[in-house]
Amino acid sequence: MLETRLTELLGCRYPIVQTAMGWVADPNLVAGSCNAGGFGFLAGATIPPEEMEGDILRVKELTDQPFGVNFHMYQPNAADIVDMVIRHGVRAVSYSRSPGPEFIRKLKDAGVVCMPTVGLPKHAIKAVELGADVVTVQGGEGGGHTGSVPTTLLIPQVIDAVGDKVPVVAAGGFKDGRGLTAALAWGADGIAMGTRFLMTEESPVPRETLQRYIDCRNPGEIIVSTAMDGLPQRMIMNELLAELEKAGKLRKLLIALRNGLAFRKYTGATLPSLLRSALAMSKDDDVTAAQAIMSANAPMIIQKAMVEGRPADGVLPSGQVAGVIDELLSCEQLIQSIVAEAESRLRQLAARAG
Repeated sequence: MLETRLTELLGCRYPIVQTAMGWVADPNLVAGSCNAGGFGFLAGATIPPEEMEGDILRVKELTDQPFGVNFHMYQPNAADIVDMVIRHGVRAVSYSRSPGPEFIRKLKDAGVVCMPTVGLPKHAIKAVELGADVVTVQGGEGGGHTGSVPTTLLIPQVIDAVGDKVPVVAAGGFKDGRGLTAALAWGADGIAMGTRFLMTEESPVPRETLQRYIDCRNPGEIIVSTAMDGLPQRMIMNELLAELEKAGKLRKLLIALRNGLAFRKYTGATLPSLLRSALAMSKDDDVTAAQAIMSANAPMIIQKAMVEGRPADGVLPSGQVAGVIDELLSCEQLIQSIVAEAESRLRQLAARAG
């Protein structure tokens, strides 16, 4: 009942995608998602270049199922990642809407599925024009960088715009079979989840940080803030975010530059290349150069919570759905529960229609 254009294209059993959360989507989580019948993306944007190939090979050791790699088209080691993806037969790549026409052509020529994430219909149209095979669309309920349009309004708009050309994957606020059923009813070909997979037994997030997500009982506490990098991000309110909300522009910029330079070791970037990437992002992504430079701040601050287990000192990107999740399941348990509930509800709807 759950075979769609997405499952056919990606080669997975169920139309359920685990998104590439930085510091979180490691080989163990990706393999767990894929072995359970979903499709997982490895977080290539926060893996040092010298470790990237090893992580791809580790996923292949843990699963014989197809999987994907996420990266930013403008990160300095993007060309190396493209070559690795092709060389190791990775099934798909995900990326922001930032265009990299030469990379997209190279990937498509090698049979790699190109699957950008977008936040507006116009961005979906542009992505398809550039060669996207699938588009993932994140509504405002989603975690991390996000827009303001709710999932319930955004997904149908994008489906109307490009759904006749490519599969559309709905993201932002999904956690169970009811959500998958709703997405399919809108015309989507599947769902993508980040926060729900972050809150699984295979998640590498330290328990001290994970407990902040579990303890969040009010979706209203998971706010959208521009304090991190000048762009709207949805995060759980904590000590650091409260401090950043009060900080002045100069202090934020100094923090951003310091952490941006520290992040260079994960991408092999030089300071000039970091600035060039920021300028390219500002040109193609409708953001200012200052905002683009400040965005280098995010990965290192997120790392403090997601890797070092210091939730008070790092930010906690999260979809609002964390406020209604109260248990950790394995990837197998999670995906099977989603599938069982979705198939049950689809049968109920079919019976009503009959």
